[in-house]
Amino acid sequence: MKKRYVALSALALLGIGAGTAAYVASPTVHEGMDGETPELGRYGEYQVGTEEAVFSLPGRLTFTKLGLASGQVEEHVRELKVRMFYPASAASGAEPITYEHTMMPPAMEPVSLEYTGRAFAGAEPLSDQQFPLVVMSHGFNGWSTQFSNLAEHIASRGYVVASIDHGDMRIEGVTDFLYSFTKVLVDRSLDQRQVLGELVSRSASGQTGVYSAIDPEHIAVIGYSMGGYGALATAGGDYDYDSETFGQVPEAAMAQLRETVSDDAGVDAVVAFAPWGGQPDNRVWSAETLGQITAPVLLVAGSEDDVSNYEDGISWIFDQLTGTARHMLVYREARHNTVGNDFAVPDDAPFRVAEFLAEPVWRQDRINGINQHFVAAFLDLHLKGDADKASYLDVPAPNSNDSAWETSFGEQLNGKFAGPDEAEHWRGFQNRWAVGLDLLRKPAGE
Repeated sequence: MKKRYVALSALALLGIGAGTAAYVASPTVHEGMDGETPELGRYGEYQVGTEEAVFSLPGRLTFTKLGLASGQVEEHVRELKVRMFYPASAASGAEPITYEHTMMPPAMEPVSLEYTGRAFAGAEPLSDQQFPLVVMSHGFNGWSTQFSNLAEHIASRGYVVASIDHGDMRIEGVTDFLYSFTKVLVDRSLDQRQVLGELVSRSASGQTGVYSAIDPEHIAVIGYSMGGYGALATAGGDYDYDSETFGQVPEAAMAQLRETVSDDAGVDAVVAFAPWGGQPDNRVWSAETLGQITAPVLLVAGSEDDVSNYEDGISWIFDQLTGTARHMLVYREARHNTVGNDFAVPDDAPFRVAEFLAEPVWRQDRINGINQHFVAAFLDLHLKGDADKASYLDVPAPNSNDSAWETSFGEQLNGKFAGPDEAEHWRGFQNRWAVGLDLLRKPAGE
């Protein structure tokens, strides 16, 4: 026994020595970069400016709590704040913006959140070229800067981003929830469509500032949860109005939604994070209506999403998008919060704040870097026509754990990204770091 023990110890020492020697003889082959973010998740070449605008949206129908019961509606001008992010020239010495938001959990004290961004408030937009337009739409009771990190990242890579603050009503009880959610069912796609139309109109009319930087011919919509519910409809996925989910919506408001959503809004690409509305209990589309979408779609989901129901809701949506080529990125073991800033939640905040913002298994910063990587590839491919980005999406193995990257004994790669020469590995990820993910794809017609 002793002889065997000594032999194994010697072998272990030999292994350590050999590995060290290999490293010295074959040193780092890549200069490395800070952090673990995949290749396209790294900040782009442009500085980013940000400003808030107010959009007045005429001709909208609304209803009170009493109207929810009586069916009475009234016409009004809906006003929404929209946070703009854009390629810019920041003044020397300028400080990046800190975003602030106050969450108001039901029956609890307000909770203040801060997030230090990378954009510069009021920075001068680049006016010598135009950039594709991306409209962003948050989930139920979210806000326009809830995933500002993603908006800033997209803008840094040469896009104008308009993130809508839908102004969902604060919830204090069951009655408030039913009323607010019913309004969201009606308003999400209408808000996206009208804001999109206003942005294109301002660009076409020659308005200066950020509007002059918008390329109205290349447009994407990104939505999370109820924002994804709206985004799929904005792209042409008309609702199934016989769904019981719409049963409480006043008839006139439903008629306006039906008339407006019957056609797509000229969208060229859709990213839907954890889209709500596919689950059997609240299904708002049919296979036929989802099949009407022709814009490419990227779905992002957690395999344990129990809000939008990954197995029977989000996956069902993915399967029914037969009119277009689509991808679905899946974070295994993740729940619903697959997008959002990595907020520092105050220690004394109620748990429901963390429950609303954070992912229980995945680190939020890790999710954000991966989201930025794949959203950048998807938008560059479909809005800028960069065909090389297809290889970042059409991965060699749907399960990232099956990625293969041959390296020599003791070789240290120090953050090198998988490129075209590593054809069996997920492109843009570091060796051994493409794990815990699935990336599914289907062509149009399947």
